[in-house]
Amino acid sequence: QVQLVESGGGLVQAGGSLRLSCAASGIIVSINVMGWYRQAPGKQREPVASISGGVAGGGSTNYADSVKGRFTISRDNAKNTVYLQMNSLKPDDTAVYYCHTRPLGSDYWGQGTQVTVSS
Repeated sequence: QVQLVESGGGLVQAGGSLRLSCAASGIIVSINVMGWYRQAPGKQREPVASISGGVAGGGSTNYADSVKGRFTISRDNAKNTVYLQMNSLKPDDTAVYYCHTRPLGSDYWGQGTQVTVSS
């Protein structure tokens, strides 16, 4: 079965950095589109970043306007893990961050990891 497990969240000051990890099982991250979403209290879950699948090469990436230039999505195919490097964090980045994939038309989500940015 497909399982996505996020880690790396925590409390940081504004301007700081965190790296989130999404360890996948049941799917191969190198051939699937992988994404990060976030949901803040009282707000809809929104896409943050995605990376396309590709067996032999690196994937194309997409970012929400609010995080462009600050966040970077990447993957380590040997570890079957997707990362979200978050730099220059702002209080507005505070949210629960979720890993996501959609193989064969089915949605799979991780349990989420809390990111809190203090001002």
